[in-house]
Amino acid sequence: MNMVKQIEEALQMLATPERAEHMPRYFKTGKGEYGEGDIFYGVSVPDQRSVAKEYYKEISLEDLSQVLKSEIHEMRLTAILILVYKYEKSKNTAEKKELVDFYLQHLDYVNNWDIVDSSAYKILGAYIYHNGDEKILYELSSDKNMWRKRVAVVGTYYFIKKKSFELTQQLVLKNMKHPHDLMHKANGWMLREIGKIDEDTLLTFLNQYYKEMPRTSLRYAIEKLDEGLRQDYLRGNI
Repeated sequence: MNMVKQIEEALQMLATPERAEHMPRYFKTGKGEYGEGDIFYGVSVPDQRSVAKEYYKEISLEDLSQVLKSEIHEMRLTAILILVYKYEKSKNTAEKKELVDFYLQHLDYVNNWDIVDSSAYKILGAYIYHNGDEKILYELSSDKNMWRKRVAVVGTYYFIKKKSFELTQQLVLKNMKHPHDLMHKANGWMLREIGKIDEDTLLTFLNQYYKEMPRTSLRYAIEKLDEGLRQDYLRGNI
C-alpha cells in the first residue's frame, strides 16, 4: 500500500460521524461561503497531528503533493502538518528552501483558515525572517486570493515572536479594508499578538488607525487590554 493510501486510511479510521456532521457548518461549506464544497471525514486536529507525526519522516514530497491536493479537508491539513514537521526538524538550508518552494507551489490547496494558520508563520514566515526575502509576503498580500492575503499577514506572526513588528503593521494596513471578515480577524489577531509582547507599539498603532478599522479587527486587537481602555476604544473615546 502506498503512503498516500496509508494516510487516507489512517484518517478514515479516526473519523467520527458526529464530527463529520458538524465540521461543514463550522467551516462554512454552504453555497457562497468561504469553504464552499469542502468535504470532511470528521477527524480531530490532535488526531491529524498524530498521523502527521507518524508519516512525516518517510513520505516523499511527491506523495505529499498528492495528499495535499485531496478534496478532503483533513487530508490537506494533515499534509500541511507533515510539511511543518519536515521544515521544523530539518537542519539543512537547502532542504528548508525546497520545502518552502513546495509550500509556495501548492498554495492553491492552502485554502482554509486552519490550513493557513497552521503553516504560514511556521514555514514561510520562519524562512523569510531568517533569509530576508520579505518581498514574497508583500506579493502575497497583493494577491486577489483571500487565502494568500491571509498567508501573508499570518506569516508575520514569526516576526512578531522575534519582536519585529513593522512588517505586520504594514500588511495589516494594506488589507485593513478587505471585505471579508476572515481578513479582519487575521489582522486583529496579529495586532493582538503584538500587544501581548509590546503594548505600547499596539497602542501607538491603534491611536492612529482604530477609528478606520473594521469592528471585528478592533475587537480582536484590543482583547487583552485592560477593560477600561478596551471600552474607550470601542466607544471611540481615545
